[in-house]
Amino acid sequence: MIYIDPPYNTGNDFIYNDTFRTSQADLDTKAEAIDNLGNHFIKNDASRATYHSDWCSMILPRLKLARDLLTEDGVIFISIDDNEVANLRKICDEVFGEENLVTQLTIIVKPEGRQYGNFAKTHEYIIVYARDITYLSTNEIRFADGAFRYADEKGGFNTIGLRNRAVRIFNSTNRPNLRYPFFVNISKKDDYGFSEVSTIPQEGWIEVWASTIDGYESVWRWGKETAEKNKGELVACKGKDEAIRIFKKDRDLTTLPKTVWFEKEFNSITGTREVASLVGKGCFDFPKPLQLLKRCLEIATMQDSLVLDFFSGSATTAHAVMSLNAEDGGTRRFIMVQLPEVTDHKSEAYQAGYKTICEIGKERIRRAGRKLKEETATAAPHLDVGFRVLKLDTSSLNDTALSVAETTQEFANFDRIKGDRSAEDLFFQMLLQAKLELTGTLERFTLEGMEVISMDDGVLLGCLKSGGFMSDAFLTALAQRKPRFAFFREDCFSDSSRTNLEQIFNQLSPETKLFVL
Repeated sequence: MIYIDPPYNTGNDFIYNDTFRTSQADLDTKAEAIDNLGNHFIKNDASRATYHSDWCSMILPRLKLARDLLTEDGVIFISIDDNEVANLRKICDEVFGEENLVTQLTIIVKPEGRQYGNFAKTHEYIIVYARDITYLSTNEIRFADGAFRYADEKGGFNTIGLRNRAVRIFNSTNRPNLRYPFFVNISKKDDYGFSEVSTIPQEGWIEVWASTIDGYESVWRWGKETAEKNKGELVACKGKDEAIRIFKKDRDLTTLPKTVWFEKEFNSITGTREVASLVGKGCFDFPKPLQLLKRCLEIATMQDSLVLDFFSGSATTAHAVMSLNAEDGGTRRFIMVQLPEVTDHKSEAYQAGYKTICEIGKERIRRAGRKLKEETATAAPHLDVGFRVLKLDTSSLNDTALSVAETTQEFANFDRIKGDRSAEDLFFQMLLQAKLELTGTLERFTLEGMEVISMDDGVLLGCLKSGGFMSDAFLTALAQRKPRFAFFREDCFSDSSRTNLEQIFNQLSPETKLFVL
């Protein structure tokens, strides 16, 4: 899932400067758009001739990339208001396809309305598009005042069809174990018109298969063994079309989410108070409420989903992911992306020590994580609230070429490491070079007097600190750990140890890929 809350283009916010018609220098001169960190922003005043065009030029390439990042069953939620909602819909129709519009939600954010203009505006929107709506499967949400339609000796229940409706994804060709017949005692019905179900043939009972849709043979959501073991939770009934369908008893009170959200916890003032309680009053303008993001997550994610927000701001999305994991035991992960936009020197955020918006988001995640751990210490003792902060930068090498030894012979001498880069900087560049995840567990330890950085219990080992001497004993001890990848600084080798490197690893760990820089 992707959620974004981009600038609404109100005339007062800043949009990202992706210029296609004029030079960067021209724009910087006209708009004075370079902050003291060198970031380029442009204040999109409504008097500009390209007022809407600039905003559209900013959002279009980001949505194209967002579509490429989504999985086939992925979905994007985009907050917006009346200023650009019409343009956003047109752009999303172009990028995602108008057939992949899921809904346009209306969120009541200020019930009393904003007291200016001809109407007191009370709402904003969330536009929802699927990567491919034929693969999309969303969740129902819990509702407090609902009622069950049926009851048995265990209590109330509603019914959910047992047939898996995502027939293009799950069918007899890839889930053959989920396609089998049920047998239904259709001649005997209870007060609700339901009949008994079994996976074992019974005399006089009718055989029922999951239906065939568009040439695809449907499958059930349960395997045969599970279905027989829990047949008391299954019922069957005949529809108006005379087809017999199998249903599972659903004892949870859930409902399809509505397209208008008016709960008090979605009001804008709630988000403002939440951020103030964590990082200080007045530190961030117009943050989204925590419960709003949790509602989106409840609808669109599974317990192990990956959630991206590339306009992360105060990091409400990250907070919501951790909070929902605490409630349902999920392992959802988040990626937050935010330009280091500088806070105003006169602002409360700057006075509180937050020099950029990124600093606000990072601190909120830390404090929200600690608070959740304290509140759920018993209910969710294994809640993971850790996160890693990375920033884009130039290569740590003066020349990005690297020596990659996939055989035992090719080692080039590179003396190109920039003087201001740490061992950790080099290590993360090596992770990218090796196409490894950046989120693994990072550890440091000393081996034969040399500092080693390890990722994921030794899948990757690096000796990247300047200075020191790599002895044969050190290289031997490292090779005995049999890492998949090993990285070294060239300036830590003596002539003899450099020569022996290949031989030691060939003998003790021939599968290790070696990188020397």
